[in-house]
Amino acid sequence: MISKRLAVSTLSILLAVSACSGDDPEPAKKQTEKPEPKPIEIPAGTSPLLADPCDPLVPTSCSLPWPSNVHLRKASDDATQPTLTFHPESLPVFDDRNVDAKILAHFDGFSTGTAAIAHFPGASNEGLANPDTIASSLAADSPTVLFDAATGERVPHIVDLDFSTDSDGTDGFDDERAIMIRPATRLKNSTRYIVAFRNVKHRDGGLVEPSPAFKALRDGTEFDHPSVELRRDLYKDIFRRLEAAGVERSDLQLAWDFTTVSDESTTADIVSIRDQALAAVGSDGPTFVVKEVEENPNEHILRRITLTLTLPLFLTSGEDHEDGGVGARVFRDKDGNPAQNGTMEADIFVHVPRSTLRPVKHGVLQNGHGLFGSKGEGKDGYLARMANDYKWIAISMNLFGFAGEDVGLAIEALSKRPELVQTFVDRQYQGHINQLLAMRMMLGRVAREGIRAADGTVLLDGARIDPNLAAYRGDSQGGIMGAVYMALSTDVKRGLLGETGAPYSLLLPRSTDWPGYALFLNGATKNAIDVQVMLSIIQQFWDRSEPNGYAHRVTNRPLPNTPKHRVLMHVALGDHQVTTYGAHYLSRAMGAVNLASDDGKLIRDVWGLESKSGPLSSGSALVEYDFNLKPEPLTNEPARDGCDPHDRVRVLGPSYGQQDHFFRTGEIKWFCDGVCNCDGPNEEAGCELTRCE
Repeated sequence: MISKRLAVSTLSILLAVSACSGDDPEPAKKQTEKPEPKPIEIPAGTSPLLADPCDPLVPTSCSLPWPSNVHLRKASDDATQPTLTFHPESLPVFDDRNVDAKILAHFDGFSTGTAAIAHFPGASNEGLANPDTIASSLAADSPTVLFDAATGERVPHIVDLDFSTDSDGTDGFDDERAIMIRPATRLKNSTRYIVAFRNVKHRDGGLVEPSPAFKALRDGTEFDHPSVELRRDLYKDIFRRLEAAGVERSDLQLAWDFTTVSDESTTADIVSIRDQALAAVGSDGPTFVVKEVEENPNEHILRRITLTLTLPLFLTSGEDHEDGGVGARVFRDKDGNPAQNGTMEADIFVHVPRSTLRPVKHGVLQNGHGLFGSKGEGKDGYLARMANDYKWIAISMNLFGFAGEDVGLAIEALSKRPELVQTFVDRQYQGHINQLLAMRMMLGRVAREGIRAADGTVLLDGARIDPNLAAYRGDSQGGIMGAVYMALSTDVKRGLLGETGAPYSLLLPRSTDWPGYALFLNGATKNAIDVQVMLSIIQQFWDRSEPNGYAHRVTNRPLPNTPKHRVLMHVALGDHQVTTYGAHYLSRAMGAVNLASDDGKLIRDVWGLESKSGPLSSGSALVEYDFNLKPEPLTNEPARDGCDPHDRVRVLGPSYGQQDHFFRTGEIKWFCDGVCNCDGPNEEAGCELTRCE
């Protein structure tokens, strides 16, 4: 970073050199010399590279370009790590006040799943990389460039011109369509990146114009804003690295740099909480009491038991969030480290299938529910069938922090109090840990002692459980957040992620679920540009509880004290709620392969994924199902063609068979007849259109 003293000194030298240029050495021309420059005042709380709340590089939005290293600096000379430091007026106006810059002060960099956001009024997306043309983003002449500043390695990406808003500037109002470079692969932690736009076209023909401030930096001309002079040295370095990467300075419309957050900043708290929680409950897992028993709830389930678990609490409160409150946060000791704060209670369903009437061992299968859902999902449907037909004791619980009772908290955070996003994420820490502890209980205490009613009646014989056979499966939110479960679990090494993907800032605008939540963000912000900035701000927090922060640690680089894991991903082409582009991103982050049929056929190639036919004895795999729908939009809009295939894969015969075989043997085989679709032997109840209607 450039200190105030150095910045002023550099400016003085630059202006002095300018004043002394020319061929006339006579000192008599003093009256025509420029006056001594005034020191640049840098207000408290303002980046020393800006000296102003707003960055003039993108004059249409105070917060852009995002993310930017002008907001990353050390709090003091003694600080070991930089932090995100914004002027109180730099972040978007939200519910008539600027987002409090302090909520970002504990981050040491930007999200590894962030979009690089700019704004060129009237820009078109002609010639820009999209999900079908990711390879073009790496071409020497790509209009958009994103690369590792240290190595020069280019990052594959797509470019979203924001089609989630209709405010395109053609109706006499402002153009509010941000332009966003979205990495197609997860960015590396603690890494400096450089972003550049060049030859981006205007919808009326020609090229979009660089802002006057950027043009002054690019061309070395004067501009009446302190940040231009303060950043001359920084941009010498940026331009040098761009030219080394084959990007001509004269072609640039905009360029800047940013640095990503450290891996420790993202994962350290939850790993500490997990390790403390597992140590607290031991090999038996948490204690429980029987709360309710439902006999013969459906044709597959013999008995559904509701247990109330006593779990170690790592929040300031284990209660539901109350409107207007600060909300539960991670409880910390005097040194600032996560610590246990008593206990909390949570309910869990244990689904005992009819197959337990026979003296055979069953595995334990944990189910993850959908968006703001509940433990009751699948209890009389797909989960019950999986349990009985394939001999699994199924368990399910609400994901504390992201279940039905958390809708109010989400709305409050999205509509008026963004500082509550941290509460939202901290609660999910507890939710993830609760799930791990429930599985530990089943493999420990329940496998050894079984479950008995108060009168001693055996409700589940522990002898029916194989404590060496445990798996996870989840759909939609359960498939998304299941990637975090798989990265954290020390007991479960194989899982199925259905309708999965990451990061949330990519998924949400491409979901038919988004308009309901966007309604609150739109009402709280000034324009659509600020909505996209807010999604990126929220992504900063989400990384700590969603797959973008953990996907790279699932398979090959496990977290400390954690085994390697393998996952099977099932997705449906044309999904209206969770775009398959998110599953592709997640697959690349985990090093998964695109599983081909036994005869080598694929529904489609996926950029960045190797295709292989089974059986596979190692690694993870993506399996796509085709329901004969139109391709998903290449823009950031939801698929809407035909019957929504969301939740249809999980009820197809090949899906059941493939996951069960994988869970039991570790082998990923092909179970469809040809490619996975609704033809012939593949057809099950999930292919019937009546289900979708």
